[in-house]
Amino acid sequence: MADVFISYSRSDAGIARIFAAALEAQGLSVWWDDALCSGDTFDETIERALKQAKAVVVLWSKTSVVSRWVRAEATLADRNNTLVPVMIEACERPIIFELTHAADLAHWQGASDDVAWLAFVADVSRFVDRNAVPEAKRAARSEPGAIAQQLTPPKPVDPILAVLPFDNLSSDPEMQFFSDGVSEEIIQQLSRSAQIKVIGRTSSFQFRGDRKAQAAPMLRCSHVLDGSIRRAANRVRIAAHLVEAKSQTTLWSDRYDRCLEDIFAVQDEISAQIAAALHGAFTSFSTRAVDPAAYDLYLRASPKSYSPDEARTNVGLLEVATQRAPHFAEAWGRLAYLRAFLRFYQPFADRAACADLVVREAERAQAVDPDNIDALTAKFFLVPPYGRFAETDQIIERMRRASGTSDGQMFIGWHARAIGRIHESAEDTERIYRLDPLNPMLANAVALARMATGRIREAVSVLEYLMVRVPDMSFPVANLLRAKAFLKDWAAIDQLLDPAAGHPLREFQDGLAFIKAKRDPTPENIGAIRSALSAHVNRTGCVELSRLVYAAHLGLVDEAYRAAETAHLGPRGNSDDIMGPDAYRTGILFWLEMAELRNDPRFARLCARLGLVEFWMATGKWPECTAEVPYDFKAECQKVRDVPKEDFGY
Repeated sequence: MADVFISYSRSDAGIARIFAAALEAQGLSVWWDDALCSGDTFDETIERALKQAKAVVVLWSKTSVVSRWVRAEATLADRNNTLVPVMIEACERPIIFELTHAADLAHWQGASDDVAWLAFVADVSRFVDRNAVPEAKRAARSEPGAIAQQLTPPKPVDPILAVLPFDNLSSDPEMQFFSDGVSEEIIQQLSRSAQIKVIGRTSSFQFRGDRKAQAAPMLRCSHVLDGSIRRAANRVRIAAHLVEAKSQTTLWSDRYDRCLEDIFAVQDEISAQIAAALHGAFTSFSTRAVDPAAYDLYLRASPKSYSPDEARTNVGLLEVATQRAPHFAEAWGRLAYLRAFLRFYQPFADRAACADLVVREAERAQAVDPDNIDALTAKFFLVPPYGRFAETDQIIERMRRASGTSDGQMFIGWHARAIGRIHESAEDTERIYRLDPLNPMLANAVALARMATGRIREAVSVLEYLMVRVPDMSFPVANLLRAKAFLKDWAAIDQLLDPAAGHPLREFQDGLAFIKAKRDPTPENIGAIRSALSAHVNRTGCVELSRLVYAAHLGLVDEAYRAAETAHLGPRGNSDDIMGPDAYRTGILFWLEMAELRNDPRFARLCARLGLVEFWMATGKWPECTAEVPYDFKAECQKVRDVPKEDFGY
């Protein structure tokens, strides 16, 4: 059952798609008739979804107000007390609905920070939460022992805290970075608690000023910490208060007047007070006092789009920050992390020198904080994408156990997919995404994890919304192209590839031939894929795994294995090398939608060359395809266990 049903006129389908994607990006499940599957009974399916929805969003427009379907759906929703109407253009609603307040989003084009949109999402969330309770009670009453179950106290829910950016009450607007620094340090300290879950800064820091009231319903947190900072010369005043979101009860508040050099002690005090108020176990950790100017640089270097140009700028800021504050562990960790990420876009011949820098920077962070997640992620990035899975697995296990929060945690699921555990990958990624739902890179990661497990439509909604929020980010464009190809939505692909749209593709340029052949699998197009694969191997002597997967998916299984047997599976250090974080990685071998390579017993030999067989047999962490392929996978792996591993080369 979906949380939200969208009622709309067919002429408003494009707008309905934006609403569906945006609501799903907020963690709400959405049903609209685009989700109808072949063979569904149209009327019955719509009626069932309409009655079961907890909130019915009716998109009022000049065409929907005269639609008998939309009027009927709105009437039933009004009767069930699930109606959440919204105006998408100026029009006169049916008179029976004129007395019901409707949000005005006629201006809205998908911006996640629009105040009216945030208020609307809060309204929808309230309907969803409110209508979930009666339904549970109705189900309970129909079961034996329902009365006893209703009298049983509910299990306590773990608190989820959002730390909002403290308001800057100083006259200098640049001091907002200092205020953000105080909030960020509190997030880092509290995330090391054994019992307190903390929303990631990328999500919570989007709520400032008048929008702070929307933080709790948007982030679905149980508690909110807010505050303000006023600085004068070398003195600082910090006010903080902790609020229980549902009741709006203030659980704790305090004010601190300190010298700047005492700021970290104040952060410790605030974190400890919050932990006590939430009955959590608090583990104090902080670096020594840091120059506020260095803190500002660190905060400015928070990654957003993960584009190479942005990463270069952030690396430069962090280099200055670490020079000013040599003991600033968080800055060293972020510097190592972003430099290692930027390294994915450097020619392979230039990467060794960069790796030396990354190691030094990561170790500077770990000298103060041995389990700094950014530093661990940086070292994870330095390991070749195949051949040394035991090493990457050890780093990932340390990241799993480490306290604190970081964008680097998204790569825990990335690794699980690389070793063939795609549902474990999805679970890991979804868990981290729930604590930072407005983080663009995490949103892309969760979409990719869903695609790998075959949940293509669920991935599409996130990717479409992400493209609106971060238009210069290339990853969602590339992933959306693949998703639309699997769904055979060629009109959407034409729009994505329209030069006028200006969507960046970067490392996915080579994937366009696959899109073309999947769209029109004529002998000529399939032959072009066959010829291109052969020519690429003959010219370069190497092949990227995605080329093999795509070719096999298009029916060229034998050709893919012949290419694999005669080619190096990594880069050669020339202009044909694939750039980007996913280049030469093994995760694509295990996507559910592309099983053709896996279904052939020769797959075991390919995995042996990649070092996967060695890893699986040593650890027992077998891939999920073990139980799915039409042959004895473990027996085939045993036969090829002595096949030499391929050396990645860089």
